[in-house]
Amino acid sequence: MLLRLRTLVKLIPALCASFAMAQDQPTFLRDIAPVLNKAGCTSGPCHGSAKGKNGFKLSLRGYDAQYDYEALLYDLSGRRFNRAEPGRSLMLAKPTMEVAHGGGLRFEKDSDYYRIIYRWIAAGVPFGDEKRDAVTALDVEPREMNMQKPGESVQVKVRARFADGQTRDVTRDATVESNTPDVALVDAKSLVKGERVGEATLLVRYQGKFQTIPVTVLNPKMGFVWKSEVQNNYIDQLIDEKLKRLKIQPAGLADDATFLRRASLDLTGQAPTPEQVRAFVSDTTPVKIKRAKAIDKFIASRAYTDHWTVKWADLLQNSRKYVGEKGTFGFQEWIRESIAANKPYDKVVRELLTSRGSSYDEPAANYYRITRDAKPTMEKTTQVFLGVRMVCAQCHDHPFERWTQNQYYQMSAFFSAVGLRAGYEVGEEILFDQRANYDMKHPKDGRVVKPEFLMASAKPVAIPDGPQRRDALAEWLVSKDNPFFAKAIVNRVWSYFLGKGIIDPVDDIRASNPPVNAALLEALTKDFTDHNFDLQYLMRTIANSRTYQAAITPNEWNQNDAINFSRFIPRRMSAEQLMDAVNAASGAKAVFPEVPADLNASQFPDPHVGKEGFLDVFGRPLRESACECERRTDFSLPQALNLVNGRTISDAVADPKGRVAKLVLSGKDDTAIVEELYLAALSRLPDPAEAERAAKYLAPGPRATRAQDLLWALLNSKGFLYIY
Repeated sequence: MLLRLRTLVKLIPALCASFAMAQDQPTFLRDIAPVLNKAGCTSGPCHGSAKGKNGFKLSLRGYDAQYDYEALLYDLSGRRFNRAEPGRSLMLAKPTMEVAHGGGLRFEKDSDYYRIIYRWIAAGVPFGDEKRDAVTALDVEPREMNMQKPGESVQVKVRARFADGQTRDVTRDATVESNTPDVALVDAKSLVKGERVGEATLLVRYQGKFQTIPVTVLNPKMGFVWKSEVQNNYIDQLIDEKLKRLKIQPAGLADDATFLRRASLDLTGQAPTPEQVRAFVSDTTPVKIKRAKAIDKFIASRAYTDHWTVKWADLLQNSRKYVGEKGTFGFQEWIRESIAANKPYDKVVRELLTSRGSSYDEPAANYYRITRDAKPTMEKTTQVFLGVRMVCAQCHDHPFERWTQNQYYQMSAFFSAVGLRAGYEVGEEILFDQRANYDMKHPKDGRVVKPEFLMASAKPVAIPDGPQRRDALAEWLVSKDNPFFAKAIVNRVWSYFLGKGIIDPVDDIRASNPPVNAALLEALTKDFTDHNFDLQYLMRTIANSRTYQAAITPNEWNQNDAINFSRFIPRRMSAEQLMDAVNAASGAKAVFPEVPADLNASQFPDPHVGKEGFLDVFGRPLRESACECERRTDFSLPQALNLVNGRTISDAVADPKGRVAKLVLSGKDDTAIVEELYLAALSRLPDPAEAERAAKYLAPGPRATRAQDLLWALLNSKGFLYIY
């Protein structure tokens, strides 16, 4: 007995060492997959591409560890490993360039990566246990970076938490990227250097988990003293809170003429008339009150309905290409009536998603005729109404977000029972719920995928097993508890007034694309839902803020700020706004054979009216995508040539029944003509120097020709082309 005890005592150290070795044994899940990701093997340009590389494919960014493990294990009949001599394994020989490798040198033979893979092969290439080795969360330090001046550096540290409760420093293997490298530059060791004054966001990724770190590089310039500007509502308060911290002085209010033109174009798509400008500028009512009244008047106008019908028809892709001519007019009228009645936004979306019946009798049913199939319908629904781009998750888990391939098909399953059949009239289709053969199948294994929401709701919504499942989706999607629904539309509407979203792009809301002012976005979202999804209320709130009404002129503290809304950033008019503004300024009317002569461009039913003409040159979308990016508002050489030499402008200014002809025939003097043309084109009076130069140009005559030249010059100026 004593002999056995002594023998056991002698064996204890060996047993402990064996146990420790087993505990420290590398596994694919915990140790090898991160190496493949960091070395770039699973990246898009390498084996993670859709078709792989040189005959070998891995999942993009290692989203499917089981697939990658089996590919390594069984491809080439398992010849990537030499368990007897691990150092001769292809998995080590290729990345160290002992064997020719198209991907080049990925790590050296004396590196930690080499040693861990060597040990893993020697241990028998174990996969590991997801209940023990899976990463559950990341702990990132610091959570926020505030650098006092450019040139400072801060080290990012990343620890992974595993399912078994252990943690590990994974800073070396994590990926840290900056969305604005010229503000915050990240080196290979995750050291962050402030390059210039501004803001950036770091995305920290490790094994499918993400964290973001906001970075602020403050202005080191001395002498900043905060000067309070007027605050019209909570928008200005929340904007100013951040600007004060960043040492950015906001601009004051724009003058009355500038405000009127800006608000008129943004709310109605139309420039104010000379009479409206004169009346507004001469009104002595306190600024805040008279501007609020002007906003209310714009929202109550028919032009408001026309303008916002265009925006929603773009997003919903209303076009005769998809729904025919009669369907296009019917869908447009449904959109127009919804806007004119200020129908609550949640009700509009609910009607679209639950529509059934004839596309002629129930125009909302055209929503499904455009995309037709379950998957593109789901992609459009999530992008437009949730601001979430799911398209990346169709083939693999989303590389920059939590959305998975399983969720892609679970959400698509809500639309798999939608059916379309021919109606009784030409071009008519009937939207119905299929009773059979509507299962959504997963592409990997062919299993039937049941519909599930992207995230849980505070008030659970039951999902029926039958074909009417999209009713449940509509209830979940438009709920006040849905964290994306109201936020997405608030952010989108904000971008229509300020030129860019609080989250930008507006239809790409994700953790790795955070808002520039989270407190503002949350406050706007709550206010919107508290007022029962009232879009007109939201627009009034934004348009009445000092932030929206601010001047464009920069000061020494905000001249480099383009993201915090410290001043108004000019943006080019849309194609329809520009067309209507040319007509209004010139007093002419462009004729389009497809529509009645009295229609404005903002009243056209779809992009087939005036196709390949002025409107398309200036970026009118074809409505082939639900992305805001389809509408172009850049400035290009073809546009410049069209303005200088195109018939649209030249015919407008020379119209014998136009504004110039009427002014000359009226007998008004040169000063009056100059003022009228400035008011018609730029919605303001000329300053003294402009008035003197213009009158001097008109004086020699002939007055008609020279007045046309003046109007032509004004229509080619930035003051006309841009909302400022």
